[in-house]
Amino acid sequence: MKAKILDINGKEIKEIKLPTQFDEPYRPDLIKKAVLAIQANNRQPYGTKKGAGMRQRGKLSRRRRKYKGAYGRGISRVPRKTMTKRGTQFYWVGAEAPSTVGGRRAHPPKAEKDWHQKLNLNEKRKAIRSALNATTIKEIVQARGHRTDIAPFVIDGKIEEISKTKELHKILNKIGLGSELDRIMKKKVRAGKGKMRGRKYKTKTGPLFIVSEKCKLIDATTNLLGIDTTLVNNLNAALLAPGCTPGRLCIWSDKAMDKLGKEKLFMKKVRK
Repeated sequence: MKAKILDINGKEIKEIKLPTQFDEPYRPDLIKKAVLAIQANNRQPYGTKKGAGMRQRGKLSRRRRKYKGAYGRGISRVPRKTMTKRGTQFYWVGAEAPSTVGGRRAHPPKAEKDWHQKLNLNEKRKAIRSALNATTIKEIVQARGHRTDIAPFVIDGKIEEISKTKELHKILNKIGLGSELDRIMKKKVRAGKGKMRGRKYKTKTGPLFIVSEKCKLIDATTNLLGIDTTLVNNLNAALLAPGCTPGRLCIWSDKAMDKLGKEKLFMKKVRK
């Protein structure tokens, strides 16, 4: 499989052969398994406060001849707390039980629950290689909503030196991603109560820049909606297939592509 290297102005420089990682068969089931494992491991544990609903005294005696008891009064055996008293007569309200006002929950979520999912190392690498292969299949990339006829993009290493968002915006237009930029710049107001909880707008997922090392381009992409930048060593299935949908549009620097091939990243290591 081959790919064209473009310069910053969108002109073709040369053609290279893609590393062997891109030859992995397309396995959407394996990609989905890897993405769900990453999402599960990123979940923040949550649960009720310890002792919630049990912070009042609701114990009531059911034995006869008790001064403060409910024996013989014809009432249900629900835990109750005393509100008022007149002689030997008491006014109670239900407390502590799950069916009462201010009581505990029957089966609350517990913060100690472990959401972690394990995935074999070779299985994880295989999922990344399969997701890389999906980024080279034009039909899968377009089915995901990206507006392009080239997949993947490989650009000259000078792209990593771009430090301003305005310059990067011009380069993306020159290489033919103007319509893709228009697509991801549109924001949509979320339906439902998420508007009140800090996620008013829904944004679309755009291209993924893959670079060889920490560079200025990482700062330049922060102001562009939907665009992410990652080091080639930090690639994972969730970045290449957000939401378990493979085929994200990838823009590689040629340095990152060389590093992927020379260091044999994400390949199965055979023990000697």
